[in-house]
Amino acid sequence: MALKSWKEILIGGMITDVGNSINYKTGDWRSYRPIWDDKKCNNCKVCWVYCPDGSITIKDGVMIGMDLDHCKGCGICAQECPQKAIKMMEETKLREAVK
Repeated sequence: MALKSWKEILIGGMITDVGNSINYKTGDWRSYRPIWDDKKCNNCKVCWVYCPDGSITIKDGVMIGMDLDHCKGCGICAQECPQKAIKMMEETKLREAVK
């Protein structure tokens, strides 16, 4: 069996349609989940600035939560929050607590 040439191989790992990343939920493989304490939050939006996935949800200029469907659990938001309003917790422990 002959190997395919590069011209015969299907496109893979490419986003061919603009704006379709919202369709791919990528947060289900994270090890840690951010837990946001809205009482400690002063709405400085530092977390929003640093989040590489755009997972901080802002509405009318105010933080209202996190998009856990796309959050990868990197912890940058928790590290950068000056109010320490975001803590990272192990995903498995949170799932066990829900059971």
